[in-house]
Amino acid sequence: MASTEIDRYLQVGAQRIALDPEGYLIALDDWTPAVASAMAAEEGRELTDEHWEIISVLRDFYARYEASPAMRPLVKAVAQSLGSEKGRSLHLMRLFPESPAKVAARLAGLPKPANCL
Repeated sequence: MASTEIDRYLQVGAQRIALDPEGYLIALDDWTPAVASAMAAEEGRELTDEHWEIISVLRDFYARYEASPAMRPLVKAVAQSLGSEKGRSLHLMRLFPESPAKVAARLAGLPKPANCL
């Protein structure tokens, strides 16, 4: 479940986006591609087409299961959607080196995966 504790705000155009202490959206409906880009820029990351592919898979997964996938289900979902080459832990670690499931979920505007520390 997403946190409801507002830690700070992210300014995206004229909109103020509330974030929890870990940088996840308070209101999932606030997500837009511009919000994702602003969140990425804030952490020094530029989103490439490969990042957007993973974000899209994550948002589709969440729409279907109402949960953010941990690493293993994420790898499987990416492999099913984008093929076995992209559906590998190494590919996801290259794109999101810190923690693919957590970082990608945050940028996709989704709650933190339940099984991630």
